[in-house]
Amino acid sequence: MDQSIALGTEKESKLLLRFSLPCIFSLIISCLYNIVDQIFVGNGVGYLGNAATGVVFPITVVGWAVSLLFGDGAAAVLSMSLGQGKTKNIHRTVGNSILGAFLGGCVIIGISYLSGDALFLNLGATDATLSLTHDYGFIIFAMMPLALVQNALAAIIRADGSPKYAMGAMLAGALLNIVGDPIAIYWLDLGIKGAAYATILGQFVSFLICAAYLGRSRSFRIRPDSFRPSGKCLTEVMALGTSSFLTQLSIVIITVVNNILLVQYGAVSPYGADIPLAAFVVIMKLFQIVLNIAIGIAAGAQPIVGFNYGAKHYDRVKTLLKLILQWTTGVCVICTLLFEAFPLLFIRLFGADGELYTQFAVLCLRIYLSAILFTCVQKGCAIFLQSIGRAKAAAPLSVLRDALLLILSLIIPHFWGVTGIFWAAPIADVLSMAVTAWVMFRLWQELSQNQNA
Repeated sequence: MDQSIALGTEKESKLLLRFSLPCIFSLIISCLYNIVDQIFVGNGVGYLGNAATGVVFPITVVGWAVSLLFGDGAAAVLSMSLGQGKTKNIHRTVGNSILGAFLGGCVIIGISYLSGDALFLNLGATDATLSLTHDYGFIIFAMMPLALVQNALAAIIRADGSPKYAMGAMLAGALLNIVGDPIAIYWLDLGIKGAAYATILGQFVSFLICAAYLGRSRSFRIRPDSFRPSGKCLTEVMALGTSSFLTQLSIVIITVVNNILLVQYGAVSPYGADIPLAAFVVIMKLFQIVLNIAIGIAAGAQPIVGFNYGAKHYDRVKTLLKLILQWTTGVCVICTLLFEAFPLLFIRLFGADGELYTQFAVLCLRIYLSAILFTCVQKGCAIFLQSIGRAKAAAPLSVLRDALLLILSLIIPHFWGVTGIFWAAPIADVLSMAVTAWVMFRLWQELSQNQNA
């Protein structure tokens, strides 16, 4: 069956499973780059090594955000164009998105290298972690332009109807990283530098595989003029990619602010400055895994939702929304139960240096991840709005939870100390979910009216 026909006629649950599973695995594999580093560094270097990778983490997320600005934006344009039968200029959309991601990576490299250690200190590095942070970060930054292009291409490849190819590209790089970490850290005795080298090697291989897809794409053919800058193409892509960009950028802001607050309030607590920061890094990795599963469900549905909305199949769009919410809820309920019942198991996975660290990390994991269901549903709804071209609604909704979290993180610690930083998360989750529910109820009514028109 032709791919476009299948998107408009095949059973919605079957389509969602086919597209979402590879997308989920691709996003989880992306997480593995940092998480695998975290596990091997935590066990081989210690919790100070984990804290160091946590300082670099916001910069890598900025890169991820830029790649999604162009990649998810291009994927949304591509999907809706296919639904409307307008495929003539898709190659320009893809070419401009690749160019934008590459140049964005170059800008990040320039700023990071020119800022030097001052950047790390502003992101929460301490005297104990600065040297480790420098060693890790300056290697990671070198691959930024190609890593961003690879991330953008993965979204485009999924929208082009080849989610398994995108997953395979990510998997190849992740496996290299997993194998390379212990070899570089332990056998070659490179320490935290070894983790960084293994990471960029995996990213480069994934880039090569994604770039090779451009010679076999289904709905477009890349030509030299595809890369000629077009204000119209870039504006359309960036408008629809803004929601994904802001979602990731808000994570950066929250991480940076929390790093600084954890050092500040931790220094006057029994735990010291480094234990809260190291615990937060581990908790954020677990948070990212669950969040990426939820994002994978919604982002995997994007080509199907965009096609059917463009083709005015509103009944199928509503069915897909219900499935996205049901699947997300199921995953998050299971994860929440596991986190609350077995927190020590997850903490020890990343290394546990001392009883004081373990005690603090277990307590804060249970607090921070207690309402992750609401976070994931809220982010999934923002992606759904992006998929149907509602950029003006998707953008503010994508950052609502994190904006509330930022405000609460600045206020609550005044009363509850360092643990108050972690309590801010579930409170923000509940408040943002209330607003999201109202927005999505209005959208459901609109879809029902369009369906009956």
